[in-house]
This record gives sequence, C-alpha cells and structure tokens, in this order.
Amino acid sequence: MNDYQLIVLGAGPGGYIAALRAAKLGLRTAVVENREVGGTCLNRGCIPTKTLLHSSGLYHEMLNSQYAAVTVTDAAIDLPLLKQRKEEISQKLSAGIVSMFKAAKVDLIAGTGKVISSDTVEITTDDGCRRCTADNILVATGSVPARPPIPGLELPGVMTSDELLENCDQPFRSMIIIGGGVIGVEFATFYTDLGCDVTIIEGLDRLLPNMDREIGQNLTQILKKRGAKIYTKAMVEGVKKGEDGLTVHFSAKGASEAVSGQAVLCAIGRRPNLENVFDSQLTPELDGRRLKVDDHYQTSIPHVYAIGDVSSPVQLAHVASAQGTACVEMLCGHAPSVDVSIVPGCVYCRPEIAVVGITEQEGKNLGLPIKAAKTVMFSNARTMIDNSDRSFIKLVARTDNHQLVGAQLMCQRSTDMISQLSQAIANHLTVEQLLGAMRPHPTFEEALHDCLETLKDSL
Repeated sequence: MNDYQLIVLGAGPGGYIAALRAAKLGLRTAVVENREVGGTCLNRGCIPTKTLLHSSGLYHEMLNSQYAAVTVTDAAIDLPLLKQRKEEISQKLSAGIVSMFKAAKVDLIAGTGKVISSDTVEITTDDGCRRCTADNILVATGSVPARPPIPGLELPGVMTSDELLENCDQPFRSMIIIGGGVIGVEFATFYTDLGCDVTIIEGLDRLLPNMDREIGQNLTQILKKRGAKIYTKAMVEGVKKGEDGLTVHFSAKGASEAVSGQAVLCAIGRRPNLENVFDSQLTPELDGRRLKVDDHYQTSIPHVYAIGDVSSPVQLAHVASAQGTACVEMLCGHAPSVDVSIVPGCVYCRPEIAVVGITEQEGKNLGLPIKAAKTVMFSNARTMIDNSDRSFIKLVARTDNHQLVGAQLMCQRSTDMISQLSQAIANHLTVEQLLGAMRPHPTFEEALHDCLETLKDSL
C-alpha cells in the first residue's frame, strides 16, 4: 500500500482546496510546500495587494472627503505600518489553512517536492531527502512573475510584483509600470492614491486588453484624471540607470520615447512554476510553457495531475480552486460540482471591475445572435452618494433564447455582484428570469435591474 492516496505539490489556492476536498472524500492526503501555506495568492498576490488598496483607498477618501461634508486635516499613510498589517493578514490566513489541514488530518510536509515517477515524490526538507509514494500525484505549484529578455530588467530598482510587495514600505516619488494588465493597473491605483508620479507602458492598444474595450478606455480616463501618464501600443526596448533613477526607453506611434522614474515595476505576466518539479528523466508533455492536461486534469504521465497556473491558460486563484475541487471529485468517481468553464474575473482598481462570459464583440465574432445593453450609473443613488467615477454595467444576451451570456461591470462592489451573474450564465438563466428577482434599495445592484430592463426591450 502506498504512503498516501494523494500527494499534492503546492499549498496555494489550488493545492490546499484540492487537499481539503480529497480528505473530505476519504483520501489519505499529504501536501508538500516549501514556502508559506497559501501560495502566491495569500502571501505575494491577491490578499497583500487588496490590503494595500484598501488602505490607499481610505487615504484617498480622506484627502478628497469634502464632497461628503467631512474635513480631514493632517491625513497621512504610515507605509511601514501598512506593510506590517499586510503581513499580519497573510499570516493569519495562512495559519487558518494549517489549522484546517490538522482538522481534516491532511499531512503538511515542509519541503520541496519532485515527481520522480508516476507514484513517487522525492521531498527535500531541512533534515534531508525522503521519498513518499501515492496512488495519485497532483501538481499545483502555481506560477512566478515573468521577466522577458529586455536589457536592463536585472538592474536594482526594477521589480516584479513579488519584490514590490516586499518594498511597499518605501515612499516612491515616481514609478514606471511596464504592463497595463490586472497587476499593473492595481499597483497604479495604489501608487496614484499615494501621490506617486505613475507612468504605465502597455504594448497593446489599451489597458486591460483582454476585457471589453470600453473598460480599458474608461480606466485610462480615470487614471489620467488622477495624474497617471499612459502609453499604449508601446514596446519597451530597455531600461538604463541614470543620475535621477531609472530610464525606460520605448517606441510608441513610430517614435522613440523615454521616461524616468525612481522605480520600475515589470508587470507583464506570469509563467508556470515548473523548475525542479519533475525529475530530469521525466518529460511531461507541455502546451507552450504550461503542463498539458486532459479533461480530467491528468498530464501525459499516468496518475500525475495538474491544476491552476502551472497548467491553466487562465491564471486566477479561484480557477485553481475550482479545478482542484473538480480534479479530486473526478478522481473519486464523482461528477464535478463546479462549472469551470464560467470564469469571473475581477480587478480591484477604483471603481472595481468584474467580468464574466463573453463581450458583445466576442459574441459577434462567434456569429452568435447577440444583443447588449448598458446602464451608466450617474443616476444610481449609491453611486451618487459614493461620489464614484464614471461607472457602468453592460450585459450581453442571446436574441434567440434570451439567455444571459456575458456581463461587464465597472462600478463599486462589482466584484461582489458578479457571482450572481456567473451563476445565471452557468444555469442558462434568461433576462426575464433575472428580472424576476427583487433588488434592495438603495444599492449599486439596482443598476443591474435597469440594465436588464433595457436589454429585455432590445431583444
């Protein structure tokens, strides 16, 4: 008999959720982790950045509170204390997962795991190496920040999100952000709140290029209003050290440009973390840089599975968790309890952004009978009270069966509202069925009703 029925490599949001689900379904389970429990999300990603954004949002609100008839004097943000708070929150959440492992009788092994065969993992710990056997192995080692071969990215002061979070107690006067995706715009929001001179350089034609065009355009206007400089269709050629800090050289609209700043954030994506995960004698099939998996998340090596950023083209914590749950359920002979094809995405800038399903343009490109409706939220009471920047809700439905197929929200609390729309799409609900739900007043969510009414009239 093997030591375990399942060994999970990695205790991030994919690995720890999979392990807890496996234990609940009766599998003898172990998790191998060489860093903090909780992975990137809890320690170097989602949770730390949202902690920073919460504080910077409060600070921004205090400095601009006159609209609410509140006068604040001597407002200041204590960056060393903020860093301490960030770390305390991560540590508390990480400790909570360790407690859940103990309660579920999941063995947590502190060390680095390497798959050496379809049923054996070699684990390197502070005390040496040992081998554990398992009926099945699940690779959930996540991803790491990408550093492309651009000259100068190795210079001091050029950071990925990992290093920037470690240095969030430093009061940067100016910052250049290479990349206008989710990571880039969230850090841009944080540093513009602090009064930092922020420049974003994005290679494609707009910020958040994978989302609805209007979202990127609206966000650009909002960030520019807050003082950020934004260059799109701009290709970075190199970074050089100068007397006043770092200078990023790039080309935009056929011309050579350069911008200088105290620090540079390289935020152009993440790559699967596959370093030393497999023995040199094992060569799992890849799909680009990712592990290739089948519909049951099995790699080309029998009994070895993979979930999350290491194998998924969609690198999101909740995707990893859903895949971990589905993978373990199928291993145990159950049908997956989560529809992993409906993936909401969230951006915690201000106002928040949340999307799910397809955009109107994507529907047209697919040749689907599509209609979209949009509600601008100037007349929404909560938006007016909150003094939010330009906000809107856009919904997409099929004209033949009236089923909702997409939603793009750019408004306060959108990251909380998106789940009901994800459920609607997953369960093939119609616009009329969604209109049948009463929504409380006054809420941001009332704008959903207005948008649904407009969409219904156009179908």
